[in-house]
Amino acid sequence: MRVISCCTRFHAPSSFRISIVLRNHPQTHSCSLMEQYDLSANTVIDDPRALTDKITLIRDAGPSKFQVIADFDATLTRYRVNGIRGQTSHGLLQQGNEYYDAKRQALYEHYHPLEISPVIPIEEKTKLMEEWWSKTHDLLIEGGLTYDAIKNSVANSSIAFREGVTELFEFLEKKEIPVLIFSAGLADVIEEVLRQNLHRTFKNVKIVSNRMVFNDDGQLVSFKGKLIHVLNKNEHALDMAAPLHDQLGVDIGEEDEENNVYVKQRTNVLLMGDHLGDLRMSDGLNYETRISIGFLNDNVEKNIESYREAFDLVYLNDAPMWGALELVSRLFSTEAS
Repeated sequence: MRVISCCTRFHAPSSFRISIVLRNHPQTHSCSLMEQYDLSANTVIDDPRALTDKITLIRDAGPSKFQVIADFDATLTRYRVNGIRGQTSHGLLQQGNEYYDAKRQALYEHYHPLEISPVIPIEEKTKLMEEWWSKTHDLLIEGGLTYDAIKNSVANSSIAFREGVTELFEFLEKKEIPVLIFSAGLADVIEEVLRQNLHRTFKNVKIVSNRMVFNDDGQLVSFKGKLIHVLNKNEHALDMAAPLHDQLGVDIGEEDEENNVYVKQRTNVLLMGDHLGDLRMSDGLNYETRISIGFLNDNVEKNIESYREAFDLVYLNDAPMWGALELVSRLFSTEAS
């Protein structure tokens, strides 16, 4: 049995190095890509000893206690594509109706400054975000959005995944580790992005986002479930994650399901996001050990200190996903498979 080892050095003391071992991987060229991409200049670890201790705790508990929670836009996807700002899952959507596309853009121009305002209290800002999302969803319905329009929008978009995302998902799927993709966007759009860009589905990946309902003609008629916006994309996780964890073999009873006990059994978390607010995605889960990865894609000098203090590990300048793959490979080596 052939074993291929790939190593990437981090910008950290010599006591902390991560090595990845891939066995019989269908895309062994990924190792050479990892070797060619030096992450050291784009990696910041504030406390290497604390990170190493967390790795030990999670590894000792095993994959059955582990889950991954990830933001979508600018975390799993690239911040820049061909040198310009890449599109988001919400921003790429074109209804095929210029009037309604323009109205949604006008909402963005009005509410986005409010979203990023440092002076608006959180309670007031939350109401504003609910207002923005509700109006946007109403426009999508009123404008007659179709699923064909979603497929065409994705096909014509500039959205792209970071290098290494496919390999990360494959590794986690093999280990039966759930991946919850949190997004304040649209689940149906994100799933179409996954289909068209990764060309496959993953049984362990679940989208926690706003879900559309289409009629027999493929036209949007309503939204399913509770509204998820940028400031509350943590509180619905336990309810919406239920089917995924059930599929992965946790024996649950009806009463336990209501209390989400089976989710709480996966008490070790890898959380990945590109904003400080993404750290709240694990709120509501009484985790034992959490490793957080922050992707600082822009304005590095301005934000580096806050990211370094908040996240266990920070990748700078739109870095690829190879570092996260190395990390989970250290947690759960394929040699034990």
